Amino acid sequence: MSEPQPIVVDVRDRPLSVDEALAAVQHPRAGAVALFVGTVREHDGEREGVTRLTYSAHPEASAQLERIAQSVSREDEVHGVYAVHRVGDLAVGDLAVVCAVSAEHRAEAFAAARRLIEELKAQVPIWKHQAFSDGEAQWVGL
Repeated sequence: MSEPQPIVVDVRDRPLSVDEALAAVQHPRAGAVALFVGTVREHDGEREGVTRLTYSAHPEASAQLERIAQSVSREDEVHGVYAVHRVGDLAVGDLAVVCAVSAEHRAEAFAAARRLIEELKAQVPIWKHQAFSDGEAQWVGL
């Protein structure tokens, strides 16, 4: 029987850590780690002036994230999966989401990490409320 694969998922209201992600997916058979870090930017599409945002999550967000991570962990040569999303108030430059996948080779790590972040964004019920410098605000993802 093969060694269990490390899987870490969370939706949390405290700052995220790239170092935590890298440590979480360490595995003796892994020769590659693909990492995705999503940060708060000062614009959204054509709209400039984002000053802050607030992420909110549905109570089932962690469970959905766990299902996605479990599915990604079953891909060939994947040995570790990490996906943590921040909720609460964030400023421009703050880390909003960190995903990491370890695999035997880079191609598998990149493919699995891309699948992880794309499915997270498409399926996990997390929404953001953006505030702009002109005083306007906007919900995204509802």
